[in-house]
Amino acid sequence: MWVSFVQQTLFSYWLFGISVAALSGCSTLPNAAQLQYEESKVAIAHKIGSTPIVVFQSGLGDGMSVWSAVLQRLPSAVGTFAYDRPGYGGSSSKHNRRDPCSVARELHEMLRIADIHPPYVLVGHSLGGLYQYAYAKLYPSEVSGILLLDATHPEHWATMQRRVPNSAAMVRGLRAIAFSDTERREFDAQSECIADLRGKDTPPVTARLLLRGNAEPTESAEFQSMSRELASRWPELLSGMTISTVDGTGHYIQKGRPEVVAREIGILVSTVQAKQP
Repeated sequence: MWVSFVQQTLFSYWLFGISVAALSGCSTLPNAAQLQYEESKVAIAHKIGSTPIVVFQSGLGDGMSVWSAVLQRLPSAVGTFAYDRPGYGGSSSKHNRRDPCSVARELHEMLRIADIHPPYVLVGHSLGGLYQYAYAKLYPSEVSGILLLDATHPEHWATMQRRVPNSAAMVRGLRAIAFSDTERREFDAQSECIADLRGKDTPPVTARLLLRGNAEPTESAEFQSMSRELASRWPELLSGMTISTVDGTGHYIQKGRPEVVAREIGILVSTVQAKQP
């Protein structure tokens, strides 16, 4: 959930005076390139390999470099695609819509421009998990597997404002003083278009949700309870989704236990390949 990014940012902001955007950093992944998308340059990392292609989506405030440790552990034959969303890392900012459906359509167009064809295994962290959910709903025939890491539930922000108002007030304050323009627009639009997705088909694929094993020190008991409750409701959105907790990890499971994430991706890829003619 993006609130852990917010807590990390708040700590850094007050102690060191750095901006949220600085936490994103620049991407230094292998197979890096630039993609021309509309009138902007988008930083991507595309490794040619076998299908299905594993497509990564990062959370609020993060570029594609957060997947570095996972990518290093994947079998060399696995094809992958990661990118910096506009406004992060090596990608130019754009003042277009940043709701989950718009981000999913943007990713779909980038894959088309890069000549990367389905099927895809979608991997998403935090708010990126919500974006991958939107992609699966909009393009179900292209998706062959889904892996979400501590994903933001569509009702996270609304529920947080109602049940954990003190934490919500902290987030609103940080949004005003420390978020970049891109982060504000993504944050503000996170719930838009979600209602339109509920009636759409869900791809009949293997879907997994990995949850962190460790709570953040600043999280209240009520926030932790809310997070567990929302996580348990993900199978209502993606039928058949199974949930596991990864011990010894915080919100950034892909950094704390990259070998676990790589193993889960490998299982999904192998499952899809076994079904291919």
